[in-house]
Amino acid sequence: MIDRIRQNETPPLTLQDIIDEFEFLGDREAQIDYLIDLGLELPPLEEEFKTEQFRVHGCQSNVWMTTDFDENDRRLHLRAESDAMIVSGLIAVLVACYDGKPPQEVLDLDIRDVFSRLGIDRHISPQRKNGLNGMIQRILGAAQAELEAGA
Repeated sequence: MIDRIRQNETPPLTLQDIIDEFEFLGDREAQIDYLIDLGLELPPLEEEFKTEQFRVHGCQSNVWMTTDFDENDRRLHLRAESDAMIVSGLIAVLVACYDGKPPQEVLDLDIRDVFSRLGIDRHISPQRKNGLNGMIQRILGAAQAELEAGA
């Protein structure tokens, strides 16, 4: 599966790119539009992963997520999709934060600080925050399991 994902990769957008753009835009509406645009740029998740097994619970919308670690380099390969545009944008931010990172780096990242710096709380409803927390917990749980498996 990892090889198939890599074939569809585009140059990764970094977290710093996103932060810089949010700061440049400044305006809340422009930031929301940018977040939606980020989500639209995500590659589609293969239909085989749009099952209950890969669904993230707690989300207001439908979200499916895979959190695979490459057996050779032990780096996270994060893929996800949502049927809500704003959530797809949040997924794009999570991909920029976590994709391609080793498990300890995933666990060490202060994601709450990242979202605070971006002002995401201003952009999403409390129900969306629950879904975001569900996605983050799925990612952190996978990283913790990978770290323990490699110990």
